[in-house]
Amino acid sequence: MLSRGVTKTGKARANLTPAGAIGRGLIAAALGTAAMDALLYSRYRREDGEDSFLTWEFSSGVSSWDDAPAPAHIGKRLFEGLFQREVPVERAGLVNNITHWGYGILGGVQYGIFAGSLSAPRIVYGLPFGATVWATSYVVLPLAHLYEPIWKYDPTTLAKDLSAHLLYGLTTAAAFDLLSRV
Repeated sequence: MLSRGVTKTGKARANLTPAGAIGRGLIAAALGTAAMDALLYSRYRREDGEDSFLTWEFSSGVSSWDDAPAPAHIGKRLFEGLFQREVPVERAGLVNNITHWGYGILGGVQYGIFAGSLSAPRIVYGLPFGATVWATSYVVLPLAHLYEPIWKYDPTTLAKDLSAHLLYGLTTAAAFDLLSRV
């Protein structure tokens, strides 16, 4: 058993086994990733983006690797390194989605283990979780030559990216809290 506690509202949390905490973390992080994408899409539309949500979400407009987002490049490198086969550009959107959603959902493993081991995790713990995911991207992606170093970005870009990751973290934490009551 990882933890058993009582929430602030007095509701008893379910006994969480390690597998239960990880499973809840995975589901919670999928919801966090969806919330983050909803925010990013709403910003895209406010900035005169015209693609439908599904076209945007599935990166359907990507026609070259040069236009592909960072998750597509990470996935391409992983696939090609592992299987020693090139990924055709027609698969850039798919690779982007698998990498983006996979990374977002797998973040729930760490969150589930952390939050599940506490007697009374708080939703506010999603803030440092989201900030850590955000900060990690500005360490790992420049090392992979996919991002510039953090100091080369303007404060507005960094703030928008950070706020999206904070929403991811808070949504993950809130969903984990709700799932831990069942």
